[in-house]
Amino acid sequence: MKRIYIALLLSTALLISSCKKELNEDSRSEVTDDYINTPEGFQSTVNAAYSFLRTYYGTELGGNLSLSGTDEFTAGKDADRDYNSYSSNLNATKLHFTTTWNNFYQAINNCNAVINRAAQIPGMDETLKTTRVAEARFLRAQYYFMLVQLYGAVHLTLTETQGISTTASRAPVADVYQAIIEDLDFATEHLPVTAENYGRATKPAAAHLLSKVYLTRAALNNNQEDYSKAAALAKGVINDYSFRLLDDFSSVFAQGAGEQNSEVIFSVQYSLNVLTNGDGNQLHLMFLFPYDLQPGMKRDLANGRPFSRFKPTAYNLNTLYNHAIDGRFDQTFKRVYFCNNPGTYTVNGHQVQMSIGDTAVYFPDVEMTAEEIAEKDYSVYPPSKVTEAIYPTLSKFLDPLRRDVNDAAGSRDFILFRLGETYLIAAEALLQSGRQTEAVTLINTLRRRAAKTGSTTAETSANRLAMEISAAQLDIDFILDERMRELNGEHQRWFDLVRTKKLVSRVREYNVLGAPNIQDFHMLRPIPQEQIDRTDGGISAFPQNPGY
Repeated sequence: MKRIYIALLLSTALLISSCKKELNEDSRSEVTDDYINTPEGFQSTVNAAYSFLRTYYGTELGGNLSLSGTDEFTAGKDADRDYNSYSSNLNATKLHFTTTWNNFYQAINNCNAVINRAAQIPGMDETLKTTRVAEARFLRAQYYFMLVQLYGAVHLTLTETQGISTTASRAPVADVYQAIIEDLDFATEHLPVTAENYGRATKPAAAHLLSKVYLTRAALNNNQEDYSKAAALAKGVINDYSFRLLDDFSSVFAQGAGEQNSEVIFSVQYSLNVLTNGDGNQLHLMFLFPYDLQPGMKRDLANGRPFSRFKPTAYNLNTLYNHAIDGRFDQTFKRVYFCNNPGTYTVNGHQVQMSIGDTAVYFPDVEMTAEEIAEKDYSVYPPSKVTEAIYPTLSKFLDPLRRDVNDAAGSRDFILFRLGETYLIAAEALLQSGRQTEAVTLINTLRRRAAKTGSTTAETSANRLAMEISAAQLDIDFILDERMRELNGEHQRWFDLVRTKKLVSRVREYNVLGAPNIQDFHMLRPIPQEQIDRTDGGISAFPQNPGY
């Protein structure tokens, strides 16, 4: 199936005034305003609206705003610790808050141009035009959904901004959600079930997003009608289309041809083409400890280039999974490194001759005594010896297909919506609606798929049975844990904890670095100071979120 190749085009008329690019996420050539009014320019503008997804998904920025400072990930040794520590440095001038705000509003204005100008485009098939408008409304909904979750009440504009505008205000959260839902209602009605180019929005992708929007809005005030809508939409995606859970959890993240599998509903596109890939998916850098400093190891393509930004919490590594029966632990974390730099080394107090392929580094999931470790001819780091600098690697984003060992631009697609999450959305909505029996059926389907493969068929069957839970065991904390087990590292966690109002309590319990400083006001991010400063009336016209 052909992919959508993102045209890196953006009219200068579509830029929010005074919004400077703070990260070089991609290069956009300037095109004239008149070009957008042609069929070719109109289609290029739609494609450009997709490109802004890359400014968040597949970046360190996206990880800092989605993973850092949660019960899932804490700071690796080279991280910007402010995003994890919730210190006073996490304020309205912090770079990634400003960058995200500016990028998403540029994206929204791009979408607005498509939506507003569509009727004026001559010589274009009307069905195709309607489809492209539906894509733009899907994307606009996604960008506003991110903004309202991150910042709360935000500026809401559904018309294209041309020229300089210094007037802005914070629309009520209810109004923002209503605009999002109206966009997604249009998208679900007018998008095709499958796209002619892989990577374009589809009807089931819009339904998945809409189910999550209803789930999130429902949680604001326990709106039972919204929970029912969320459950119905999610179940529709599960039952009414050709998606299915893969038999093997790790296959969901197979690189190359495996990226387009039956579990993927919508993904942010990257590629091996250096002309269209921009800075690429850089998450392969972010979760690695500096393994190349270990005896017997050097940096290579298979193991990756370590940036040490995000370290799994102790809760994530040691408590979350039942390691005996849940296969996702070893399919999510890389705990063994094999020698790629042969030689003689001092390891555990004695000389060791390492050959290619020998075990060089091992992270056991149980404690070992000093005497047991001393007997090993490789470096051993049991849970008590895991630090900010030495920890198991999240393996979902490793990218051995890069051009060379130091290449930062990865080609792996970022899976934004997948069926495993759809099951979890439906289960959470059903649980909150008091339909636990129905919810647990979905949870058990997901958990049986995740069971560890045994040495015999009987052992595998026993593991699947042991993975099942009863309705009495299902509560919101179990849902949150199951979301972490299934979606570990996939840019979901901060939003999950905020939606369920568990951010503060779970950070205090499971994130040592974040625990001392986190407060209730951290459930929203600060409005960027740059936005306040460039608005007529300043902070009185565009107030800051409480606590910042």
